[in-house]
Amino acid sequence: MVKEFRPAIMMVVLLTLLTGIVYPMAITGVAQVIFPAKANGSLVERNGKIVGSALIGQVFTEAKYFHSRPSATNDTDPNDSTKTVDAPYNASNSMGSNLGPTSKALVDRVTAAAKDLKAENNKPIPVDLVTTSASGLDPDITPAAAEFQIPRVAKARKVSEAGLRDLIAQHTHGRTLGFIGEPYVRVLELNMALDHAVK
Repeated sequence: MVKEFRPAIMMVVLLTLLTGIVYPMAITGVAQVIFPAKANGSLVERNGKIVGSALIGQVFTEAKYFHSRPSATNDTDPNDSTKTVDAPYNASNSMGSNLGPTSKALVDRVTAAAKDLKAENNKPIPVDLVTTSASGLDPDITPAAAEFQIPRVAKARKVSEAGLRDLIAQHTHGRTLGFIGEPYVRVLELNMALDHAVK
């Protein structure tokens, strides 16, 4: 009987070593050599200090900054483990809200966000300023969403709207390979450039 089990056990051990240790180590080594910044999380530094990741959005609430799109991520309530609390851009809990178009909670959240944005700027609101991404971690907004926020940022920083438009244009990334996806603005990158340009 041991004779029949031996090949099966050896195969499990061999495949575990190959697929669980050798292959991941090889891929990690190749990634570290070819794409070291991406392999280490695409971390963004300012003055030698890590301030975020190019792949994960951040919450900006001050009027002097461009704001990210909403995030649907949450975490366990520290006071009651049976409940959850909002934890925007929680990378350990990447998810969308899973709320459908008939969900009252979704309609209420979008309506409240739209009301706040209307008070800020009476122009048509770009959809990405009131909706979450599928992962809840999206670090980007559309150029239209960035431009919508220009009046608030210009007023808070006492700078010209034209200067902010130029800054947005400088930090607008085009479609991948010229045809994949849509143009986008990385919010953290734009806000860092804004801090550098306007002291």
